[in-house]
Amino acid sequence: MSNPAGQLLIDAPAPSIRVLTLNRPDQRNAVRTSLLEDIADALHDADADAAVRAVVITGGPDIFAAGADIREMAAMSAVDAAGDSRPEFWRRIAAFAKPLIGAVNGYCLGAGNELLLRCDLAVAGPTARFGQPEINVGVMPGAGGAALLPRLIGPKRAARLAMLCEFLTAHEALSCGLVSHVSDKDALADAIRLAEKLSVRAPLAVEAVKDMIRHGGDMTAAQALAYERKHFSLLFATDDKREGVDAFLGKRKPAFRGV
Repeated sequence: MSNPAGQLLIDAPAPSIRVLTLNRPDQRNAVRTSLLEDIADALHDADADAAVRAVVITGGPDIFAAGADIREMAAMSAVDAAGDSRPEFWRRIAAFAKPLIGAVNGYCLGAGNELLLRCDLAVAGPTARFGQPEINVGVMPGAGGAALLPRLIGPKRAARLAMLCEFLTAHEALSCGLVSHVSDKDALADAIRLAEKLSVRAPLAVEAVKDMIRHGGDMTAAQALAYERKHFSLLFATDDKREGVDAFLGKRKPAFRGV
């Protein structure tokens, strides 16, 4: 992981939880290419660590991310954009198998909002604002803000963000499904509490649900049902299924191991 000048902070408030903090405050956490690569690398490491059950990503108490790094974009030609390495880093982030939770304070714009689209759950603090204002600099969203966002919040609302450059408040983002929770005080603390809840769930089952939610929408109803049933059936071969059933019948809390 390159992580120049500590642009991504990695903490472990518990062995089962990682917290990634975007750390470019002077640049409003602008998501330059090297930062995107560091996020992808950190998630790869978390995926490989069996002890980690969930990851929280945040920008700190004041801002999530104000977009891509405009200075980095300034020298890019159309040829440069077509051969950019960023799509591969976005693909790697989307491939993270474990729960990814966003904790948003302040502006979550452009590439920041596209990063949020890769989160399975998201907590918005009272100051959170969401948008896709790329057309203000003569371009358009390039990592899901025009392709994935309409599928999540609907085309008309996506047009408000990506064409009119309007922002959504925390409660507006909740009402349209862009975030899953709103925090009255501390988005990060609430996101960590969600990670703690997930950390005691059966990890293989959680990952199967994530995979189903992520990919089922691209399938026909029949294909999605078949894919769901495949996941369901395979989980019957796991120790966690046996532990879960035994714990339920024995009226005790299960101890899932992810096997």
